[in-house]
Amino acid sequence: MLEEFLSKIKAKAAENKKTIVLAEAAEERNIKAADIILKEGFANLILIGSRAEIEKAAAEYGLKHIGGATIIDPKNNPKKEAYVELMLKLRASKGLTREQAEKLIENPLCLAAVMIKAGDADGEVAGANNPTGDVLRPAFQYVKTLPGISVVSGAFLMFIPDTQFGENGMMVFADCAVHPNPTAEELAQIAVATGHTTRTIAGFEPRIAMLSFSTKGSAKHEMVDKVVEATRLAKEMDPTLQIDGELQADAAIVPGIGCKKAPGSPIAGRANVLVFPTLEVGNIAYKLVQRMAHAEAIGPILQGMAAPINDLSRGCSVDDIVNLVAITACQAGGMR
Repeated sequence: MLEEFLSKIKAKAAENKKTIVLAEAAEERNIKAADIILKEGFANLILIGSRAEIEKAAAEYGLKHIGGATIIDPKNNPKKEAYVELMLKLRASKGLTREQAEKLIENPLCLAAVMIKAGDADGEVAGANNPTGDVLRPAFQYVKTLPGISVVSGAFLMFIPDTQFGENGMMVFADCAVHPNPTAEELAQIAVATGHTTRTIAGFEPRIAMLSFSTKGSAKHEMVDKVVEATRLAKEMDPTLQIDGELQADAAIVPGIGCKKAPGSPIAGRANVLVFPTLEVGNIAYKLVQRMAHAEAIGPILQGMAAPINDLSRGCSVDDIVNLVAITACQAGGMR
């Protein structure tokens, strides 16, 4: 199931090739991944780093396709002045000085974000060598979030061996990675963003369950109230999405229980997207499903940004980078 999905994602990306920045290009896993991506041809690449270091690494590893990438040296960038001017336009009111901007633009992670803001790239994948905070900070400062969205969240694609669940065993879980305790308004935004991710990346029409420890008023608590309000707001934000809540997990995914606990619900028992009320719940849930149900998880796919910027685990593999670039390219192709 996973291999078939990844093949489809790469084919989709190849149909509408986008330009993705690898900000850690000289790092071994990144440059090997870049060679595979360029060979398979599903994305254009900008590699940030010293040309001499990148070409030396490519020769050392016997890579044949790196010549197909655009290499940008952050220390010798012909567009440096234009990017500095853009940074000052965006951040001068926050106290950014020209001297600071000229130094920051030589940081590959900052350069990648500014390139995206300038329209010179469509997305970024980084994090193999850098903490999440360092990857996302310039993204928040320069790329910012989508209109109407104030919160960034992380979705996981879950491939479950038992195909009775979700869409033939495929489900989307959110937020499992970013925002610890969203308000009702933020939870609604997460639901809408996850619906968009599902359509763009997973490739099926989302049926979104807003999860709680209550189903349709079976329990009374302020935490339940938050989910009820989030459901209402999400429906207003995007009336095209199928969303229902509040639902307990079993009512969301088991038809018999859904019919009993939430009769008449268009989602109960049929959900293929689960939106969790807090990060704590979402993170625990995806890891339990991954380990106990032997599911394969891809993610987190960051959502809510005005352009796709995805963060790698520092323990990632070459294949992880290749796959995340394909997903990022598809995100870029489906941006609103």
